[in-house]
Amino acid sequence: AQKGYSIVAVSNQAEKLKELEAQVKSNCGVGIHLVDCDLTEPTSAQYIFEFCTQKNLTIEVLVNNAGILVDGEVVDVKVVTAREILQLHMNTPAMLCRLFAAEMKNRGKGYILNVSSISAVMPYPTISLYGPTKTFLRHFTRALRMELKDAGVSVTCLIPGATATALYDTEKVDIPLALKLGVMKRPEEVARKGLNALFKKKAECIPGLMNKFIMFLVRLVPYGLIAFIHKKVNH
Repeated sequence: AQKGYSIVAVSNQAEKLKELEAQVKSNCGVGIHLVDCDLTEPTSAQYIFEFCTQKNLTIEVLVNNAGILVDGEVVDVKVVTAREILQLHMNTPAMLCRLFAAEMKNRGKGYILNVSSISAVMPYPTISLYGPTKTFLRHFTRALRMELKDAGVSVTCLIPGATATALYDTEKVDIPLALKLGVMKRPEEVARKGLNALFKKKAECIPGLMNKFIMFLVRLVPYGLIAFIHKKVNH
């Protein structure tokens, strides 16, 4: 919105959408369309695409940012929750890319930003559905980037570490302390770095030196050590 783009905002949190609408209109003076939609539904990508088609909206920038984090072993996660994570992190963003990228390719212009996670680098017990689905999104983004590069469409993967959003349970995570220690970043900073990388047509963006170091370091950690720690602390 600060760059002059009108916004199509999609969420299943209607009140938050209304707050966003007021903020965008007052601060940026651009148009905003609200789509109250549950992105864990298999038909959500098609619904959003048809909404934009009916409104005659040209999508030049697509950002896939929605996520679910569930802390627990796979066998303890509710089946419906497991299905929602798989849909939200893989199927829905892939289908949104499929639908909107085709139009971008025909126009010879467009940007796609998919938000993965540093947890995509290796398997972590107790987030066994989160990390691997983010791995899919990272590799999907790189492959899509190669397919669309010569068509004038740039595809970027944002790979953030812990970010101070509603993804985390404040009863389990001391967010102010994490921010103070630099373990967690503010969402505004992550979003800014992601968009800068997108418009510079970079393949990937890892915000923060610590996160870059972590992504390098975890590749060196043996799976046996992870299993040992998980067995000892069961977390």
